[in-house]
Amino acid sequence: MYQQLPSFVLGFHGCDRQIGEAILAGEQIAPSVNDYDWLGEGAYFWENSPERALSYAQHLKAYKRGQGSIKSPYVIGAIIDLGLCLNLTDEGALQELGAAYQLLAQNTDVLPENRLGFRGDPDNLKRYLDCAVFQSLHSARTLVALAPYQSIRSPFLEGPELYPGTSFRQETHIQLCVRDIRCIKGFFRPLGADGTPFLG
Repeated sequence: MYQQLPSFVLGFHGCDRQIGEAILAGEQIAPSVNDYDWLGEGAYFWENSPERALSYAQHLKAYKRGQGSIKSPYVIGAIIDLGLCLNLTDEGALQELGAAYQLLAQNTDVLPENRLGFRGDPDNLKRYLDCAVFQSLHSARTLVALAPYQSIRSPFLEGPELYPGTSFRQETHIQLCVRDIRCIKGFFRPLGADGTPFLG
């Protein structure tokens, strides 16, 4: 009953300028299907944070080569209805995710592991285990004829300490994974604090 979030949210997607312009022109956003995606398969957005989306795109430009690499960091905004949402700020959702891990562990000889994404990465950016747990959760819901989650919402503590002795982190954020693309009601060019287009 309480998994239907009642209002729209704004999400921001960091990408290459060419891809962003194509989406703004009407091309459908491509879901991420990597086996290390933090929240499993879906289209990824930073909730209410074009700045974080831009820094992520800049990070990819610096570290990623080949497919998915970025030449010109860019940000687009999206209006999202989260629909039936696995909201990992809720205790019940966390319990469901924990049960999905137990199910995966019982049915897998060797569990995948979360790994470093690049040299000096403190946050295990390659989330093979987490991705497998989410995919297990979705499969289990299908088997028992429960409605599929249309989106996932999760906070992440990421980056170095904000200051000594705190649990606040410099790159803490809320990540959105949209599994049902119909939840995206439209895309837009974000504005900066001065009202001009936010392009990075």
